[in-house]
Amino acid sequence: MERSLRNVLVVSLGFLLLFTAYGGLQNLQSSLYSKEGLGVTALSTLYGGMLLSSMFLPPLLIQKLGCKWTIVLSMCCYVAFSLGNFHASWYTLVPTSILLGLGAAPLWSAQGTYLTVTGNRHAEGTGQAGKDVVNQYFGIFFLIFQSSGVWGNLISSLVFGQKPTQGTIPEQQLLSCGARDCLMATAPANSTNRPSQELIYTLLGIYTGSGVLAVLLTAVFLEPVKDAQQKSEGEKKAPPFWSTLLSTFKLFRDKRLRLLVLLPLYSGFEQAFLAGDYTRSYTTCALGIQFVGYVMICFAAVNALCSVLYGKLSKFTGRTALFALGAVTHLSCIIALLLWKPHPSQLPLFFVFSGLWGMADAVWQTQNNALFGVLFEKNKEAAFATYRLWEALGFVVAFGYSTFLCVSVKLYILLAVLSLAMAAYGTVEYLEARKAARPLAPGQPRLREAEETQTKM
Repeated sequence: MERSLRNVLVVSLGFLLLFTAYGGLQNLQSSLYSKEGLGVTALSTLYGGMLLSSMFLPPLLIQKLGCKWTIVLSMCCYVAFSLGNFHASWYTLVPTSILLGLGAAPLWSAQGTYLTVTGNRHAEGTGQAGKDVVNQYFGIFFLIFQSSGVWGNLISSLVFGQKPTQGTIPEQQLLSCGARDCLMATAPANSTNRPSQELIYTLLGIYTGSGVLAVLLTAVFLEPVKDAQQKSEGEKKAPPFWSTLLSTFKLFRDKRLRLLVLLPLYSGFEQAFLAGDYTRSYTTCALGIQFVGYVMICFAAVNALCSVLYGKLSKFTGRTALFALGAVTHLSCIIALLLWKPHPSQLPLFFVFSGLWGMADAVWQTQNNALFGVLFEKNKEAAFATYRLWEALGFVVAFGYSTFLCVSVKLYILLAVLSLAMAAYGTVEYLEARKAARPLAPGQPRLREAEETQTKM
């Protein structure tokens, strides 16, 4: 097996183990720790910490530690969160949530940088187009990573494998399900019996072990990688501390980045809607909480399969066609969810919607990352930090209004943000097309040709 693919698989398996634990814990926070809103507060502080971290930490840590050890250090923050759940209180869960949030942005920025550098380096050695290899590597990564949603939900379902305690759902409750739900956000969760503390500790032990294994796998088997461009620049002169620290903000001088930030913002909105609103106001309200895990497994499985498929398709279709597919799919789902009146007799539809949502989400996860890596190849760390900053902002805002807005209003917000994001993305593609068609300056044909290879699809 070639070295670059081996390293991609190591990163992917490390993230699979880490997010099998974290994804399962995230889905259980609001159910296990509903007293005084501890679970929701933990999630809010988590993404608040990620928002703060995205502004400063990723470029600094990646420059000082390198991609590999930034990933290892950030993974330790996730393990700390798992440990904090063993004795969940305001004094353990909130601080470890903040710590996880601080580690999340460097983790994802280092992952995006590592895959981009590895893909470009492999492309140089084989004569392939850098963008094609990078797209393929992100597709492999998200195929493996997104399956963590399957395993995390499956583990929790097996550990908490109790017989359903909910009887027939009254028709009166069904009338307030779906887009018409305005009260469920503040009402106590129905159909939920808290598992025994012994089962909770068993699950937390499995999740913590999975996180520790992810740290060890990455620390031992992942090879360090150095961007050739940064290496040559570093030999000339190391950039000042404050220059590295503020590089995330400096990148906003690029008009393309100012337009593209709506894509990660929408990514945060749509993921928060699925995890917080679709599972509660549609699945739990109409079917019962025992079906949430299965619905999320369907989402994760479709997401994982589509991720690797898009990585291979992008070299034939280009990224624009995939972005259009994602936008049309989510647009159709949003309109349908506004009109749909969920009922237990329509069981297959609950899985159809989660599958279609995963099909579109795979576009945002793979193509957004590849797009940022290709367009901002010279400032990858700052670009991926900016991506995580705006995605975290989407989570924070969505969780922030989750408890006092009707589901129909949230769907209209999703519709508006998606429309604006795609309009901005179309503008960037237009600018890139004009740049590619511009006549080459005399005396600089090779430089212009090299830049087009990195930016044009």
